[in-house]
Amino acid sequence: MNTVFKALADPTRRRVLQLLRQRPMTAGELAEHFDLSKPTMSAHFGVLKEADLIEATKSGRSVTYRIRMSVLQDAMLGFASAVKLDLDQPVSADAPAPEATQP
Repeated sequence: MNTVFKALADPTRRRVLQLLRQRPMTAGELAEHFDLSKPTMSAHFGVLKEADLIEATKSGRSVTYRIRMSVLQDAMLGFASAVKLDLDQPVSADAPAPEATQP
């Protein structure tokens, strides 16, 4: 789980995930959205792959990336559970904040 949060901590990697939510993209297509070197982008892709947030398919010299939503969803549910968020309860803007519990 820590590798997922490490991957999500960087704004570039979060933007890559946003782009991949639209559709699978090649490394070149993704790189067009950033003013970063190819090695830097490759390092970002590596962190995302290590966290299992994306998968890569190589075809010839081209690599196509796809988002793995199930891993991202599991991470968010794990985070919600860790901070004791009740995702089944609707949240109202004027509802009082839940009281903090002391350990």
